[in-house]
Amino acid sequence: MTETYTTRALSPETWDDFAGLVEANNGVWGGCWCIGLHVEGFGEKPHSAQRNRDAKRAHVEEGTAHQILVYDADGTCLGWCQYGPPAELPNIKNPAKYAAGLSELPDWRIGCIFTSSKHRGRGVARAAVSGALDAIRAAGGGVVEAYPEQTVDRAEQRGAYLHTGPEELYEQFGFVRDRKIAKWRWVMRAEI
Repeated sequence: MTETYTTRALSPETWDDFAGLVEANNGVWGGCWCIGLHVEGFGEKPHSAQRNRDAKRAHVEEGTAHQILVYDADGTCLGWCQYGPPAELPNIKNPAKYAAGLSELPDWRIGCIFTSSKHRGRGVARAAVSGALDAIRAAGGGVVEAYPEQTVDRAEQRGAYLHTGPEELYEQFGFVRDRKIAKWRWVMRAEI
């Protein structure tokens, strides 16, 4: 059976849907609230879940958070895809290796993908990335980067969740490898 999903942008009107999903999943990775790639993100530790929640809420209110939320037929929020310009999402993993091979910043970044643990493997991430790319296209498009993990030629990651997604997901949307920035992580790019 094929799942049918709808997508909506994260906004003040959809905040409660997003917050409900985050709260049902321990704040996502113990309280990240999908703030890690924002300017407040990976800096000085520790960050409290409440501080991250408040920062994310402020970004949503100010219009400086771009995320596509994915809903099932019953209207339950199941996951999301975060995206934005580099100025909005300046923090990525492996920054020194990323900068060493950088020739030009992209117009857009896809930061992270999250799917509720009960709904993984059902196309939620694909719907989220598709929705994000549609939103990027509607905003004028450009070069889009993603930072997925390689899964081919790698031992199965039992119980692991690839928060930037697997490389194969992005290949479905025409992304190609640009350069390696960690043992299993790549910069992939597409023109949208």
